[in-house]
Amino acid sequence: QVQLVESGGGLVQAGGSLRLSCAASGSIFSINTMGWYRQAPGKQRELVAVITRGGSVNFADSVKGRFTISRDNAKNTVYLQMNSLKPEDTAVYYCNAELRQTRWGNSYVYWGQGTQVTVSS
Repeated sequence: QVQLVESGGGLVQAGGSLRLSCAASGSIFSINTMGWYRQAPGKQRELVAVITRGGSVNFADSVKGRFTISRDNAKNTVYLQMNSLKPEDTAVYYCNAELRQTRWGNSYVYWGQGTQVTVSS
């Protein structure tokens, strides 16, 4: 069984910063891509940032220059540093990981339970 647990969400004023963490645990052989998505009320879930095992990254245009993503492969953990936060960044943030549980098994995507980020104006 695999679990992804996010932490670090909360309430912050516009212009402030937050750092989200997501740790994957359980029976894991390897993790390929890890990422962060968000879903605001009444909107679809959208990509925020992704990072491959080798460190290649991709960001949504709306967060480029403000957010950074990093990971610690030894700890199966991905981080999202969010700076210059805006009210429109308010959402539930979810992490995911594409991983395989055995050397020859298929890769599957797992999701965390989400953490609320609220940015006040």
